[in-house]
Order: sequence, then structure tokens, then C-alpha cells
Amino acid sequence: MRARLLLLAAALLAFGASLGSSFHFDDYAIFSDPALESARGWIEVWTPLQTRPLTYFTFWVNRQLGAGDPLGYHLFNLLFHLGAVLLAWECLRRLLPERTALIAGVLFALHPMQSEAVNYVWARSIVLASLFCFGALWQWLQGRPWIAVAWFAAALLAKEECVAFPLLLVWLDWRGNLPGARQSKEALAAMFALAVAAGARVIWATAVIPGAVAGVQAGISPGKYFLMQGAVICRYLRLLLVPFGFTVDPDISVGIWVAVAAWALLIGVTIWLLRCDRTCATWWIAGLILLLPSSSVFPAADLSADRRMYLPMFAFSAAAALLLSRVKAPAVMAGIALLLAGLSVHRTIVWMTEESLWREAVERAPKKVRPKLQLARALPAAKGLEVLAKARLESPYEPAIATETGKILLSEGQPDGALEEFGRALALAPMDARNMNNRGVALLALGQTEAARADFERALRTSPSLTEAKENLAKLPPRPQ
Repeated sequence: MRARLLLLAAALLAFGASLGSSFHFDDYAIFSDPALESARGWIEVWTPLQTRPLTYFTFWVNRQLGAGDPLGYHLFNLLFHLGAVLLAWECLRRLLPERTALIAGVLFALHPMQSEAVNYVWARSIVLASLFCFGALWQWLQGRPWIAVAWFAAALLAKEECVAFPLLLVWLDWRGNLPGARQSKEALAAMFALAVAAGARVIWATAVIPGAVAGVQAGISPGKYFLMQGAVICRYLRLLLVPFGFTVDPDISVGIWVAVAAWALLIGVTIWLLRCDRTCATWWIAGLILLLPSSSVFPAADLSADRRMYLPMFAFSAAAALLLSRVKAPAVMAGIALLLAGLSVHRTIVWMTEESLWREAVERAPKKVRPKLQLARALPAAKGLEVLAKARLESPYEPAIATETGKILLSEGQPDGALEEFGRALALAPMDARNMNNRGVALLALGQTEAARADFERALRTSPSLTEAKENLAKLPPRPQ
């Protein structure tokens, strides 16, 4: 009981302040999803195209309980993290010596690498999936394989990124790290079947959903994505060992030889560990296995996202704990824990507001455009326009800068200026249906109804599923006969 209370206290110390945080980035999609707005959303979120229905169900519950108050959403995230910490501990203490397990549990509970997953409402999916994976492992260790299958099925419904979990069971079993578990080949086969089905469903959904940011619509080939992931994994592990330099939107721009060198480094470290410390190597490789779904060949538009490390942190924390357990001085261990907690508190404070989050992102990735766009949205109009003007000097041919400038001008009652900016965006990206729609909105604000109608219709011919254009066209009066 003392260990559980210590772990809960550590997690609350690190991330309790998240209850005062705002919404961020993709969080706002929660309030534009028709299923989440519907009183029948508890049923509608389970449609075939919804790849994370269990997570969406929790969003629907949040909306029913607290509408648009961020407190309830962050409370759910924090509670799910606390649950994951407790279940991770139940597994770790059965897999590692007691002191080592406690160190691993503390690392998992409060390391700043966990900050994004806990503080970002939209990242709830990986926290929830991890919670159910730990429940599955706990039941597997208890000799209840079919209950473990049910837990794993729930994890897949929360987020498909946990599909490598059955491989973790195989690996730990092969390495002799599943003491007392009554193995069931049938249950393991069922897990693999569920994982394959979930993976196939995601591939299908990302191919047919317009605007999906993964799979064939990610904007990067599987081969290039895989090559870049060596550098991404090295970045994750560097932040694990030296937890400074976090940002919500890192700039992963390395040359091909650096990417190859990163993979060579990872392979070299793995071989060295297998020769020098086989127990630590077991957990190191377990962490890499859990990273497979997000850091291999299935591409995503964002090359790197710290929240993807939430589940792998279970294994990497165990590997780190095996090394740290050799330090016998309690004061040193307490100092490390307090340092990590302090860094996590700092990360949570950064996540408090959109402005602080994106200002940091701009400072740490000055060449990226997206952080500047997000910062401009978080600032008052005049300051936002200043940020965008500076961004245009650095990236004069980036249509998104013109689009964002136009949106701010339109919101400030300057449709003439907005029309000019939307026209610039359309000139830079002439086949982007959203640019056509935006120009139509500016034309409509200037009273040019027929010109606006033509832009909305053109947008729909280019992208028939563009919801904004459909809605804008429906609001127009009938065309004169």
C-alpha cells in the first residue's frame, strides 16, 4: 500500500497542476465532431470509420458532464494516468526485484516524457490504451489469459498504437520474464488476430477519410518515414536520459546520412547491451517493440510526438531502473525523483496556455511554420499579425501564412484585406479546396454572393467532402432565375 501511495503522490506532484490547463491544438476538434455533440453520441462514436471509439466515448461523457469546461477533460486524463501508474506497478513488481520495480514505477509516474500524454486532452487515447494494456499484462501474469485478451481488445478500441503488445508478451516469455503465467497459445493467437484486424482497419480508415494525417495521406513514403524514425527514436531516448529541450512540435530535419547513423547507433547500443547486460537489454528491446507501430513503416504526418513514448516508457523505465538500482544512496535517488518531478511541473506549466506552449515551440523550432501559425492564433489579433508578418519574411511562399493572416483580418472586420490574403494563398496552392472556400467567405462578406457561390462550388468539385464549403453553400439564397 505504501508503494501505491508513493506512486500516486509522485504522479500528482508532477501533473496535478494540469487541472488548470486549457485546451490545445486538436482538442478543439472535440467541439466540432457531430457525434460528440449528439445526445446519441454514446452510440454514434462506434461507427466503422472511428478508429478510437472508446476514447471518443470518454470525450462524449466529458461533454455531457462539463460541456466546454477544460477542467473535466484534464481530470479524466489525470485519473487515467493514475490508473495506468497503479496497473503498471502491479506488473512491474511481478517482473522485477521490488526496489527496481519501485524505481521503474516512479520513473513511469513522473518523468517529464509523460507530460504531453497527460497534459494534452487529445492524447488521452494513448494513456487509455496503455492503462488497458497494463491491465492485460497484469491478468496474463495472474494466469488469466482470456481476461487479458478482453483488456487488450479494450486497449485497441482506445488507440490502435498498442498493436505490438502481443509481441511484448512473446518477447518477455522467450526471455523468461513472465514468471508464473499460465501461457495460452489460443489466447495469444486471439490477441494477434485482434491486432491485425485493428491495424487493417486503421490502414483502411486513413485511406478513405478525407484529410487523414496518417497512412497514404501522411505526405511521406513508408521508406522515408522509417529512415527518419532512427533520428526520432534517438531524440526520444535522449530526452529520457537528459530531460531538457521538450517541445510540442519538434523540427526533425536531418540528412540521410545522419538518419542512417542514428539507426546504426540504435543497433550498436542494442548489441552492446545484449553482450554486457542481458536483463537490461531485454527491457530495452521491449521498449523498442512497443515503439514499432509509431516508429516503423506506417507513416504519420508528424514524424515525432512525445506522447508516442507513453506506453514504451513502461519498458524503458524498467531498463533505466535496472541501472539506477545499482545506486545505493537513498538521497541520490530522492534527488533524481525530485528533479524529474520539478521538470514535469515545469512542462505542465508550459502546457497551461496556448500562448506559452506555442511560444516555446517557436523558440525551439524556429524554422517550422506551424508553431508560428498556432502562436498567432493564441495572441491578440495585432500581435498575431506581427508574428505572421515575420513568418512571411522567412517563408514567403508558404500559403498557410496567407490563409492564417486572412482569417485574422476577416475576424477583425477587414474583408478586403482578407480577400487579398486568401487570393494569395490560392495563388500559392491553386488546388487546395480550403483556399477556394476561404476566398468565397471573404467575397460573401463583401456582398459578392455569386462570386462566393462560384468559389464554394469549385471547392466542392475539388474536394466533395469539404464540410465547410457544403455548409457555406447551403446558407446562400437560391440562385436567381
